[in-house]
Amino acid sequence: MKILIPAVLGLGLVASAAQAHAVLERKQASPGASYRGVVQIMHGCDGKPTTQVSVSIPEGLIGAKPMPKPGWTVATTRGAYAKTYTTHHGTAAEGVKAITWSGGSLPDDDVDEFTFLAQVADTFEPGATVYVPVQQDCSEGGYSWSEIPKPGQDVHDLKAAAPAFRIVQAAQAAPAKATSVKAGDLTIETPWLRATPNGAKVAGGYVRITNTGSTPDVLTGAAVPFAKTGDIHSMSMEGGVMKMAPVSEGLTIKPGETVELKPGGYHLMFEGLTGAPKVGETVAGTLTFQRAGTVPVTFSVAPIGAAAPGGQHQHQH
Repeated sequence: MKILIPAVLGLGLVASAAQAHAVLERKQASPGASYRGVVQIMHGCDGKPTTQVSVSIPEGLIGAKPMPKPGWTVATTRGAYAKTYTTHHGTAAEGVKAITWSGGSLPDDDVDEFTFLAQVADTFEPGATVYVPVQQDCSEGGYSWSEIPKPGQDVHDLKAAAPAFRIVQAAQAAPAKATSVKAGDLTIETPWLRATPNGAKVAGGYVRITNTGSTPDVLTGAAVPFAKTGDIHSMSMEGGVMKMAPVSEGLTIKPGETVELKPGGYHLMFEGLTGAPKVGETVAGTLTFQRAGTVPVTFSVAPIGAAAPGGQHQHQH
C-alpha cells in the first residue's frame, strides 16, 4: 500500500522524519501489550529503488510475526532470547529475531510500509525507548538505520538513527458497561473500538451479534463520524504469517447463531480516519445489515492493544 508522507511528531528520544528516513509510525507501546510495528521507508538510495528491507527485532519484543506484502517475499530468522519471557500463553525462550522483505521494488520518490506484530515484554519500564534497527537495500547501495544513542547522547546527533518507540504506562480505562441493542431478530451487544494514536489512518471495531429469529441476516458495514469507510475484515494465520482480508460479501449471522467480532478474528476496519478515538470516550455509530437495515449503536473506547472492552491487553496468537 502506497501512502502519503505523514507528519511525524517527535517524542523526545524518538527521531523525527527530518532526521531519519526509516521511521516507525507508532511511537508508543505499553508493557505487556501488543505492538504493531509499521516501518515506513521514506525514500530510496540516491534515486535507486528499494529492493529489500530487513528489520532486527530487539530483545523484549516477543513472538514477532510479519505481515505479507503483495509483490514481496517475506522471510524470518529465529533465535534464542537473552532470557525466558512470560507471555499470554506461558513462556517463550526463543522466537523471530529478524524479518526481511525482498523481491519488490519501491521507487525512490514513493513511500511504503513494512509491518510486523509483537508483544512488548512486561519487563520494560515506562519511559524506556526501544530501538528497532532497519537495513534498507536498493538496486544500488543501501542504508543501515541502526545507530543507537549512548547514555547522555542526543539522538538528533546521529546520522542514521534506528527507528524507535517509547514505553508508556498503559491507560487505565473504567470497566465497560454491558450494552445491548435490539434490531428485529438481532441482539447487538457491547460494540467497542480500540483507541488509536494521533495520525493513525485505521481503527478496529468489535461487537457481539446474536440472531434469535428464523432467517439469516448479513452484516455488511459500519460507520463512525471520524472514518471515511467501515468494512468487515478477517484475520487468520497461514504458515506462521498473519493475513488480513476484507469480507466483501458481508458476514452472515445464521438463525440461532451468535457471532463475535473480536481481535485476532473477524473485526470492523475503519479507514481514512480524520480523528483519533480516545480511551474512555463513547462514539455514536451505526451497523448496517441486509435485513435489519442501519442500526444506531454506541461504541465504547478501550486502550490501544486491548483484547476486550474492559481494557485487557491483546494476546498474541
